[in-house]
Amino acid sequence: MTGTPYDALLLVSFGGPEGPGDVMPFLENVTRGRGIPHARLEEVSRHYHLFGGVSPINAQNRALQAALGEAIDLPVYWGNRNWAPYLVDELSRMRTDGVRRALAFVTSAYSSYSGCRQYREDIERARQQVGAGAPVVDKIRVFYHHPGFVLPYAAAVRAALAELPSRHRDAARLVFTAHSIPVAMAADCAYEAQLRETCRQVVGALGGGHAWSLAWNSRSGPAQMPWLEPDISEALAGLAAEQVASVVVVPIGFVSDHLEVVYDLDTVAVPAARAAGMHVVRAATPGLDLVPMVASLVAERTGQGPSWWLGPRGRPHDTCPRDCCPAPRREPAPGPVLGAG
Repeated sequence: MTGTPYDALLLVSFGGPEGPGDVMPFLENVTRGRGIPHARLEEVSRHYHLFGGVSPINAQNRALQAALGEAIDLPVYWGNRNWAPYLVDELSRMRTDGVRRALAFVTSAYSSYSGCRQYREDIERARQQVGAGAPVVDKIRVFYHHPGFVLPYAAAVRAALAELPSRHRDAARLVFTAHSIPVAMAADCAYEAQLRETCRQVVGALGGGHAWSLAWNSRSGPAQMPWLEPDISEALAGLAAEQVASVVVVPIGFVSDHLEVVYDLDTVAVPAARAAGMHVVRAATPGLDLVPMVASLVAERTGQGPSWWLGPRGRPHDTCPRDCCPAPRREPAPGPVLGAG
């Protein structure tokens, strides 16, 4: 891309197993040093084995990498936090290819330790491992209220509403859901506030006629450690008890169908809500519909395009402050955000 200081884009994601033999090593990577009981890892591993031990996130990232390669005038690399292709290996390859400075697009839209700062720390740690000549990497800002993020969700909700019986569409409840995090972590970042802003923007794009709420899924910490609630299954059960007839579940915290979507929502929460007598449709995640947004963010950061955002919160910073989204306190250990692949 001429006229910019960047000569590559690095797609950064969580990673996930590619077969049954990868599942436990992957989970051990995710939880190393956190004191998570082996029984908990065995429990989560069963979720993966329902899908052949393969996380859907890797195929989705390969498709995203290819689509971005067609959409922007930069070579696109892909590195993960917890599984191959690892960040350190991809940065080493970039150095070999002559990349000196890259932009990083992280597949997480919101500010939190797990969703933003930890990725920046992982990138810097990988750079240190690569050593002399490792590319400088600048992370693209969070994008929770970019119109290229909000509007694909609004389109997905419209499509989901169309799947409901016609007599139930106008009164359908929208239940947004995102990955839960420890309450202590949430208190030190804008994660929950940003999610609620995205929900408001999606509802506004639909015309504002639907009641909505925000629930959480994929809690993974010890029972004594409070995490954001209500859990999506509990939220849907509560609506069923109120005799709500129809619901659209919107995985607003996920850019594509990660394991939490296909297991926690499609396999557990949604079937249980249907069994309770409600009409429930799960809205699609945006996936490759985000490609124009990523191209827009690259143009914004390189000075070749405008900044876009919706709502009152303004344009997020490009460079995070030193005290932004601090690491969670480990005593007692809250545990990592598990299964994000």
